[in-house]
Amino acid sequence: MNNDLRVIISGGGTGGHIFPAVSIANAIKALHPDAQILFVGALGRMEMQRVPAAGYEIKGLPICGFDRKNLLKNIKVLFKIWKSQQMAKKIIKDFKPQVAVGVGGYASGPTLNKAAAMGIPCLIQEQNSYAGVTNKLLAKKAEKICVAYDGMERFFPADKIIKTGNPVRQSLLGTTISREDAIRTFGLDPKKKTILLVGGSLGARTINESVMQHLDLVHSSDVQFIWQTGKYYYGDIKAQLSSLGSQITNLVVTDFIGDMGIAYKAADLVISRAGASSISEFCLIGKPVILVPSPNVAEDHQTKNAMALVNVDAALYVKDSEAPDQLLPLAIKTVNDEAKLESLKQNILKLALPDSAEIIAKEVIKLANNGD
Repeated sequence: MNNDLRVIISGGGTGGHIFPAVSIANAIKALHPDAQILFVGALGRMEMQRVPAAGYEIKGLPICGFDRKNLLKNIKVLFKIWKSQQMAKKIIKDFKPQVAVGVGGYASGPTLNKAAAMGIPCLIQEQNSYAGVTNKLLAKKAEKICVAYDGMERFFPADKIIKTGNPVRQSLLGTTISREDAIRTFGLDPKKKTILLVGGSLGARTINESVMQHLDLVHSSDVQFIWQTGKYYYGDIKAQLSSLGSQITNLVVTDFIGDMGIAYKAADLVISRAGASSISEFCLIGKPVILVPSPNVAEDHQTKNAMALVNVDAALYVKDSEAPDQLLPLAIKTVNDEAKLESLKQNILKLALPDSAEIIAKEVIKLANNGD
């Protein structure tokens, strides 16, 4: 095997793209400790902070998406795309990768386009059940396409597809704390059922509204709640709770949870958006979940992600517009139904695809070594 393994990994924009990218990089390093890995992201997006925090170098491109409301602004966007392509070409020439990996997001477009044009083999990883625009455009140029769902030949050439599942944060799978100790970490009672509400690092307005409209139900229930509001909404929610004089002892409110492994271990039931990475985590840890897909995503792909589970009784689903009325009553009913929780757990575990990052890493290394 060539000891001088050099890999470019490109993409980002959301945690759903960044966590798998970092997991793939970690898996490559585990298999090939001397590997040189360079990330390429979009300037101003969260990968520019998250990737260095994970210990990897990243270069930023000025790439951004088209403005569908103000078409005149797209003149500037077209210039940024051209500029990003020129920068990507220079990054590739300087770094001399043997293989390029795209995980979706703005930066992966120009990076993998240039890599393919320069004769570098490319692999793309599609997290969702409905392929993103960038990955659909890159599919013709990719050697391998790693997916998490069946039926992806609707979007990609069937002979290139490998069903690997989505890589998840390795730290989640290594959590050894007991459920009881995890609950005590939040200052709650291990004897009571616990519901975790998460809306991603920025928060989910609908999930937050669902709680605020049912504080009386929260207070009167014999259930505990860990509520991650997201940093954007936290200050306003704390102010509202304070103005109400709310002293709800079975409700822990936080803007951000640093260790999601402990939070998941504490929860008997999770309420979440339906991002592909989150769903893969729930499958691997066998966590009962109520999914509230975000309506503000391309091609409504979160609803499609959710229905892949709901159709095999592996998750419950509440439509975003109906969540303020229905979500909290359904959650409290479900968490008190032991048979339902166990059924959801067993069915979601059947969908788990373990070792995804390692499987993808082996494909990356194989491409770098000319398919050997």
